[in-house]
Amino acid sequence: MSYRIIVTDNQEMFRVGTARLLGIEDDFRVVGQCVDAPRLLNAAELFPGSTLLCAASITHDWPTLKAALSAFDCLIAVMLENADDAIGFVELDFPGVLYRSVSAPELAACVRAVASGQRHIQSTPASHPGKAEPDALGEKARNRLTRKELQIVTLLVQGYKNKDIAGELGNTEQVIKNYMRTIFDKTGVTDRLELALFTIHHKVLLAPVSPLRPSSPETDQFLQRTSFTSKHTVAATTLAMRSLQTR
Repeated sequence: MSYRIIVTDNQEMFRVGTARLLGIEDDFRVVGQCVDAPRLLNAAELFPGSTLLCAASITHDWPTLKAALSAFDCLIAVMLENADDAIGFVELDFPGVLYRSVSAPELAACVRAVASGQRHIQSTPASHPGKAEPDALGEKARNRLTRKELQIVTLLVQGYKNKDIAGELGNTEQVIKNYMRTIFDKTGVTDRLELALFTIHHKVLLAPVSPLRPSSPETDQFLQRTSFTSKHTVAATTLAMRSLQTR
């Protein structure tokens, strides 16, 4: 049996990354991606009976939106920010409630449960701090990144563009672009989307950043001057990916 999925999220990296993750499941067919509630309603009307995975932030009036979506026989799983409280959504009788910190297997399990008429409510991220599974690959990647590079990764998955990241960290956009290429090389990815997907799989990259290993002014100056060619980036990426997989 195949389930039709519509992913709605106003954070582009999470929306596209989540759709990619769900799309690799044999029994899922992602039929739409939406950025807001009006587009979600249009998609639900076009694909009635679909399972909807929606960021909680797409509306401030979930009771009204939920009622409107019920006309299209859609089942809804809501994804909350990690600091949000799920009680209100549970009380509204949403069959699926998740957090941004959800693992890829639990994400698929929740969507599958909701699509089949069951309930799946994720425990809060802090509920089981001792049960986190070790992530050797993620740890290796994290240990290769400087404090500033980890800050850039965190801002990236929050939907910041290079220009916004530059403003947030007090750099020029060109410096951030060059940092991005360095991060791609160190993590074995080739673009922003792959980095977002990698981070979704390896959430240790989003752990609080310690004051250790900050980048120096000399590093910033070097990255300001340095230009990377696509050829060099691809070659370095290939080596980084092999290294991450074999060490």
